[in-house]
Amino acid sequence: MAKNSSLASVQHKSVQHKQSFRLDKESIRAAAKEVDDGAVTDGYRGNRQEVLAMLNDALATELLCVLRYKRHYYTAKGMENESVKAEFLQHAQQEQEHADKIAERIVQLNGEPDFNPATLSRRSHAEYDESHGIKEMIRANLVEERVAIEAYRQMIERIGDGDPTTRHMLVQIMAQEEEHADDMADLLNL
Repeated sequence: MAKNSSLASVQHKSVQHKQSFRLDKESIRAAAKEVDDGAVTDGYRGNRQEVLAMLNDALATELLCVLRYKRHYYTAKGMENESVKAEFLQHAQQEQEHADKIAERIVQLNGEPDFNPATLSRRSHAEYDESHGIKEMIRANLVEERVAIEAYRQMIERIGDGDPTTRHMLVQIMAQEEEHADDMADLLNL
């Protein structure tokens, strides 16, 4: 009998909690009419300048990764490496998608994506690679994927709950970078 009484009490509290929450629609609508900040509302709790700086560095990283994978795709030699080349090309395309998402988010936060090629390498977490052997290319890509994973992990941790949209995007990108690292590790072990 005590269990049923406890369960009913918990259910009642849960219903009470759900019923007691009310959105302040008028305040939300009034704040939403301040359109100068685009998608950024008064409830945004992130440090926008810091987030924009992190995102521009991540953008540089993704762009450099596109270039590295493209170079490896075009310079890898041998019919036996066609499947590896296809993997490089697929990763280059996915890294470009990451760059596009990041640039879009920068604009949503009222920033400007930095595509300046003169500063790309300096701002990137990853490094460019000019290896010639297929194993060296794979190893270089694995190392740089691991660098990207750790950089994203640290950014996600730093952002915390202050910017859930950016955090969610970075978690998705990091998950794909982990898949890339797995792919490169598998190729390295062939």
